[in-house]
Amino acid sequence: MDTLEATSELQSRLSSLSIASFPGIISNQCETKPLDRLQSTDLSSCQANMDESTADSSQPSEVLRDNEESPAEPALREGAEENNTAGSCQVSGEIKTQMPPLQPPTTWTSAALKELKAKLRTEKDSVVTVYRGDIMTVHVPTVPEAKKVCWEYATDGYDIGFGIYFDWSPVTTRSITVHISESSDDEDEEEELEAPVGNGDVEKGSKTTSNSNSNVAELLPVYRQDSHMSVLGGSHEFPGEGTYLIKFDNSYSLWRNKTLYYRVYYSA
Repeated sequence: MDTLEATSELQSRLSSLSIASFPGIISNQCETKPLDRLQSTDLSSCQANMDESTADSSQPSEVLRDNEESPAEPALREGAEENNTAGSCQVSGEIKTQMPPLQPPTTWTSAALKELKAKLRTEKDSVVTVYRGDIMTVHVPTVPEAKKVCWEYATDGYDIGFGIYFDWSPVTTRSITVHISESSDDEDEEEELEAPVGNGDVEKGSKTTSNSNSNVAELLPVYRQDSHMSVLGGSHEFPGEGTYLIKFDNSYSLWRNKTLYYRVYYSA
């Protein structure tokens, strides 16, 4: 009898522990005594409650799935930034395309070599020496009173390189200025932005160094010209506001200085 009572008391304690561990099941499913509950539990009721619990637990998983999809938003932002970058590149490309294409200049030659030299000797700064290894660049800004720029030049005894470029940058001065550099590689930063004569043979026609940030366009590449045999001249109609860069190139000469006769003027 003592054994049975002890066993019954142990079962009662175990049942009470089970009841304390699962209070929801007791309140929803059973209102009978603990021992009877283990024998008379309605399985269909338990299944319904389990379905409800499963449905409740499925909601956080849906929220989690929503949260898992949320990292797609930064990707959209990255895509937007890429679109903005592409848009800025397109805008810069449109700015570049706004520059109209340059028409080639009109050039001519004349046999009146002595007459031009005699005339230019009487004019100030029209006869200069371009020393060996030097490049002389004449900066000629556009002016509202004229429609085109004209030039004439000749040399004594030997040829010289000649080329023309156009800088689309806004005009800040209306004065014609002359810049001397020892070589295209030694030109200062300002000259580099003006697309200096490039790394080619002047005898074959030197090209300008490509520069995506430069506003300089090429009209005539630098070629060696027989300016000691005839007068060389030309003109170009203004394509818009900017500055002409007229280059006299003696960088290829190691020994000879060149005496240059030249004049630059405007025409309506």
